[in-house]
Amino acid sequence: MINPREQVLRPFIEQADFLRDRVHSGIEQNRKGWFTLTVKDADGNPLPGAAISLTQKTHEFRFGANCFMLDEMETPEKNAEYKRLFADCFNLATLPFYWDDLEPEEGRPRFAKDSPKVYRRPAPDLCLEFCEQNGIEPKAHCLDYDIYTPLWLKNEPLPAVRRALYKRFSLLAERYASRIPTWEVTNETLYPYNIRFKSNTVHYPQPDSVAWSFRTADRLFPLNRLVINESTKHIWAVFNGNRSEYYMQIERLLEQGCRISSVGLQFHMLHRAEEEQEKTGIFYSPEQICRVLDRYADFHLPIQITELTIPAYSRTEADEDIQAEIIRNLYSLWFSHPAMEAVIYWNLVDGYAAHAPQGDMTSGENYYHGGLVRFDLTPKKAYYTVRDLFRKTWRTDIETGTGEGGRANVKAFYGQYDLTVRAGDRSVTRTLNLSRYGSRSLTVTV
Repeated sequence: MINPREQVLRPFIEQADFLRDRVHSGIEQNRKGWFTLTVKDADGNPLPGAAISLTQKTHEFRFGANCFMLDEMETPEKNAEYKRLFADCFNLATLPFYWDDLEPEEGRPRFAKDSPKVYRRPAPDLCLEFCEQNGIEPKAHCLDYDIYTPLWLKNEPLPAVRRALYKRFSLLAERYASRIPTWEVTNETLYPYNIRFKSNTVHYPQPDSVAWSFRTADRLFPLNRLVINESTKHIWAVFNGNRSEYYMQIERLLEQGCRISSVGLQFHMLHRAEEEQEKTGIFYSPEQICRVLDRYADFHLPIQITELTIPAYSRTEADEDIQAEIIRNLYSLWFSHPAMEAVIYWNLVDGYAAHAPQGDMTSGENYYHGGLVRFDLTPKKAYYTVRDLFRKTWRTDIETGTGEGGRANVKAFYGQYDLTVRAGDRSVTRTLNLSRYGSRSLTVTV
């Protein structure tokens, strides 16, 4: 069973004042803004006394999960429930573009929704259809990830590997650049060469391999956002400020003129229960989390938590309560940070993750129970915690009216809203975007 609550949560408890102050002030400063709405009639005359109703639909901030189990469950009923739970919670989905499973045979990619199935690798067209039907933004993972190079390219010389990579980038850009705004370019490039990988290429250990991939992506995806991504231990476990290896890698790439749109940080707590207190203390320290984020924010680039796993370790109420509390604290701290733009939980459902040893797939047993939803697709407290933070806690619904000059000043979370304005017997309803990066003055004609 999980360590006692006060031991696991000790960093949050001991730093509660810091956490509370940073979260409250950060959310007020970084996730909300003041906007002036001016209501006028058709002749351009201001309308004082008009009634304004603003109802938030979604956040500008992105929160999601990978959709690797889309139509991959054992029954149609579980597939339908998976889709419902995903769409009811998230506005972002990470799509699998692992090269070895996407193109297991050279020249025969699995793009179409009716492509042969590969476990935890639903076809891109199927994922995009789901995202577009449900207003979910897709994100691609990832263009150049050496561990998942197809076997047909293994042992080829460098020119052949890079020709194949260039062809892959080109094909994906032609087919998906207009539909997927964000692409992870490289992933986990700080692992020692030839230690854990099943299928290396001679491209990976080259001094310019990461820069080559970003320059190629910039050429072929000029209008898309390009993300660099790295594993948990290379970011949080050994942090040495601007001498941290990931920090220096990014710094070097930027100095070489590479375009990086966002810095990706993984946060997988894949420790066994008996190791949890020892292993997670530094990861769950709010002060340390902020030190890391503040340092990477020096690049003046947005930051994403690209992959997140917090274990529950069992189905007991006590363990699931602790999981939910850790998630509440982490999401709140990340949401409050000015550089953060997205948090992506990795596996929605217990029992299907690639990280941990699997059970017999009839019970979904594994040693860490890291999903937000149990194997039978009943939501845990953690699922409702994430959903309710964005749907209820961090939400703006306003009923107000215009004053002198037909103006109303409102402070609201950045996001998309349904706006209704009523003036006398006239009314208008429209969708309104209140953006951190857009105009703070908007005019509505009734």
